[in-house]
Amino acid sequence: MEAQRQHIEVESRGKPRRFVFVLLPRFTLLCFAAALDALRIANRMADQQLYTWTVTGEGGETITCSAGTEFKLECDLPELARDDTVMLCGGIDVQSATTKKLLNWLRRESRRGLKVGGLCTASYSLARAGLLDGKKATIHWENQDSFTEEFEEVTLTKSVFVVDGNRMSTAGGTSSIDLMLKVIADDHGEELANAVADQLIYSSIRTDQDTQRLSVPTRIGVRHPKLSQVIHMMESHIEEPISPAILATEVGMSTRQLERLFRRYLNRSPKRYYMELRLQKARNLLMQTDMSVINVALACGFASPSHFSKCYRAHYETTPYRERGSHASRLSV
Repeated sequence: MEAQRQHIEVESRGKPRRFVFVLLPRFTLLCFAAALDALRIANRMADQQLYTWTVTGEGGETITCSAGTEFKLECDLPELARDDTVMLCGGIDVQSATTKKLLNWLRRESRRGLKVGGLCTASYSLARAGLLDGKKATIHWENQDSFTEEFEEVTLTKSVFVVDGNRMSTAGGTSSIDLMLKVIADDHGEELANAVADQLIYSSIRTDQDTQRLSVPTRIGVRHPKLSQVIHMMESHIEEPISPAILATEVGMSTRQLERLFRRYLNRSPKRYYMELRLQKARNLLMQTDMSVINVALACGFASPSHFSKCYRAHYETTPYRERGSHASRLSV
């Protein structure tokens, strides 16, 4: 016997709202599927067509996601209507996926005043097109360092998603659900949005006040307030590193006590941990930007390229130049 399906009464508001999903090469499947399914379920729960969608991309034929699965596109980048909502779906190497044709299309169509969103790394494409100038936005945490370096006119946040006027952005993954639940709630009420969340077995709906990364204690697996405070200060001062003595003073400890704290919980010295944070940021910048190695070194607190190269090689067993070269060759395969 078929279970009775829940039905949410929704007042009809004329024609459905159309979403135009633009899939970029090597897009993240989860961010696209999560957004699309939220709309599908909203239609089902309301028992009417509240939303329609079309799936497009440059060339209008087929496109491959980051998992290697190929998708058939419905059309090339289309001419849009003023009440359309565009959702760009980004993924790996969004810089290469952001072509001149895509940028021209975004700039032209955005002049109609329609709403435009970027899922996962697609905030980069919106920023390159100038659509986020003077606005708040977010992007996947792995791309935050490079985004900040390249787009100073955008106020980047660490939120799960951001809605600023007619611009939207998400941090990737399941944050597409959170954004779409807000869209549905704004369009048709909280009851429908909550019903969609229930169907998705999504028990904890996040808002734009929630941050995308786990807290420091959760990430490092240690709940020690002073250790968390020191690591947070380190992460906030990559370009101009703070000495262990000052870090210790800030949390009311001696340098020796701080050393013992790091050894006990993280099996490394504060200096070593700080160096690893700086080198991780450097690696992100090398792979995600066209910044020179010298500028990457300066952005990560290294006074000279030679010292940077020496530290990088000791940690990653390759030089910054070779790292960038091997990354470029992998992407071209």
